Amino acid sequence: MNNDEAASALNGKVAIVTGAAQGLGLSIAELLARRGAAVTIADIQQEKATTSASDLRQKGLSVDAARLDVADSEQVNDVFDGVAETSGGLDILVTSAGVAQKVTPVVDLDDDEWRHVLQITLTGAFYCCRAASRIMERQERGSIVNLASINGQNPAALMAAYNVAKAGVINLTQTMALELAAYGVRVNAVCPGPVYTDFNRTVMAQRCESLGITEPEMIERVRNAIPLGRWGEPIDIAGAVAFLCGPDSSWMTGEIVRVSGGLEGVSAAPPKRSTPK
Repeated sequence: MNNDEAASALNGKVAIVTGAAQGLGLSIAELLARRGAAVTIADIQQEKATTSASDLRQKGLSVDAARLDVADSEQVNDVFDGVAETSGGLDILVTSAGVAQKVTPVVDLDDDEWRHVLQITLTGAFYCCRAASRIMERQERGSIVNLASINGQNPAALMAAYNVAKAGVINLTQTMALELAAYGVRVNAVCPGPVYTDFNRTVMAQRCESLGITEPEMIERVRNAIPLGRWGEPIDIAGAVAFLCGPDSSWMTGEIVRVSGGLEGVSAAPPKRSTPK
């Protein structure tokens, strides 16, 4: 695909990107819009989503915003049905909404933290995928791309709830790919590696504290672990997502695409704690 073809690959497509007021989701929303899609940024941060959509419209892109709490199934259904009714359908869903977990061992992971991470990151993705699937089945077309994580493939210590949530997103993706294939609807997932967004920065700060090292030291430690020798940029992830939404991936479904600079995961075991339970 040449540059002109890439720029128009999604012309006429209607897309919803959840959790897109900032970070990876915003980068994905912008690239889909640059390739011709009419994009709705769906995020619980309504003011930030509205501002982000306005900024992209000023660049000549077709972007709107909607407040969406992905943990509220009725609200998910209302927003998705509203977009489909207004726009004449729904062609693309990207589930980017999710929350980080406090860096803590399983023995100290409390019930509320476990429920919160799974409710937003996994159950929220399920609600959105279910709502989109109902629309896409009727149309007999569509593409869903779920944002998972390398943690869902190779779990990192001290992140049990997040690991489990992202592993669930991967399994949900593969299950739906089978169920929707007969309707011509494709379902794939992207597993990002380290990208220094606000989301990752919060987790990194906690890891720095637990290891007793500075943020620059942690950044360099992670960079050295990545075979391609650099942290990811949001556009690296957005490019993979846009590919999976477009015509060049028309024979791909149920795929779990790792975009991590070659890093497979962080599997180091933490040392024994001074006060074990």
